[in-house]
Amino acid sequence: MNGKASPGLEVITFGCRLNTYESEVMRREAEIAGLAGLKDGAVAINTCAVTANAVREAKHAIRKARREQPDARIVVSGCAAQTEPDTFADMSEVDLVLGNEEKLQAHSYRQLPDFGVNQFEKIRVNDIMEVRETASHMVEAIEGRSRAFVQVQNGCDHRCTFCIIPYGRGNSRSVPAGEVVDQIRRLVDNGYKEIVLTGVDLTSWGGDLPGKPSLGRLVQSILAKSGGLERLRLSSIDSIEVDEPLMDAIGGDCRLMPHLHLSLQSGDDMILKRMKRRHLRDHTIRFCTDVRKIRPDVVFGADIIAGFPTETDAMFENSLSIIDEAGLTYLHVFPYSARQGTPAAKMPPVNGALIKARARKLREKGNAVLQHYLDGQVGQIATVLMETNGQGRTEQFAAVKVADAEPGCLVKVKITGHDGVRLIGTAVAVEQAA
Repeated sequence: MNGKASPGLEVITFGCRLNTYESEVMRREAEIAGLAGLKDGAVAINTCAVTANAVREAKHAIRKARREQPDARIVVSGCAAQTEPDTFADMSEVDLVLGNEEKLQAHSYRQLPDFGVNQFEKIRVNDIMEVRETASHMVEAIEGRSRAFVQVQNGCDHRCTFCIIPYGRGNSRSVPAGEVVDQIRRLVDNGYKEIVLTGVDLTSWGGDLPGKPSLGRLVQSILAKSGGLERLRLSSIDSIEVDEPLMDAIGGDCRLMPHLHLSLQSGDDMILKRMKRRHLRDHTIRFCTDVRKIRPDVVFGADIIAGFPTETDAMFENSLSIIDEAGLTYLHVFPYSARQGTPAAKMPPVNGALIKARARKLREKGNAVLQHYLDGQVGQIATVLMETNGQGRTEQFAAVKVADAEPGCLVKVKITGHDGVRLIGTAVAVEQAA
């Protein structure tokens, strides 16, 4: 979660990088609608629906916002608002509920002081499945960040049995390549050294566009046409959809960062089939091996769910062992959380205490592989993009603490140690000032 106040308007963001990007659009559109000028202020909360806990966190933030700003107008949007608008409309603290499409349009926020008269007026959420296009929603900057996120895709055509997100985001929709390049050029001209491409199902980009171009072609076009771009990074990808042009870009252009985060979810074939994933265990291992052959410095992260329904001890051990076999470094571990309306919610569940125990084991394994990676970086020279509070990120996305380095700079850093979570280093050269 993060929040940043502008005069009279605070935007609080939960969830993914796409939400971070869209929060900037929300901020702009809400300000156009006049929310920043309300005497008592306004709070816009951009929610996540990935887990039941994410919904609980959003509710907590809403109640906290009302306690701290009793007369402010509170707007709730995002995936949780899209999938369960009544849940938030029933909260007395909430003045307006907006869907994922509505939150990006200034007119949705107008006449806010008149809302809350009845339940119908309180909800502005349309059928996300009817949305056919994803507008580029160009932004000039991402507040408080040294890297900029660019939305190139939204929605998902797949129906993994555990996932509620397609019902919050709709079907897959792509931003045309020309609009993506224009957005990136604008951000680079405004001083951003690194661009992160975001989407709900990023590797499906282009499937709905004329000629069905691939993400690899988009990446090649960005790298060829965005003069001055120093770093391009991909958010979570589905390895089964990685095509030859993307592999060529990974292996052939150092501006594409050597850090790939995989939507893995499990290391067991039967669980993957029950999840309706399109890859199997061996495919992930082969993919990681193939990428390392062309980009030896690559580092992989992955999402893994612990305790998916029907998961046995042996199935869980396959998830543990794939961490070493695929060579994963960064793990995002999710204890399985049943989402109402998904097929997995009707499958035989795993005991809750066992789910927690398995998630703990995965996190312990994740900590161990991260420690091993950090140990291996000591003594190396890394190129770090500085953020705030003396911290930056290497090309492989490792966090680094560096004293006396300005945000927005690319800095050559000698790695001297680590604290178990992030590297510690000393700047030896500043490549470019912000």
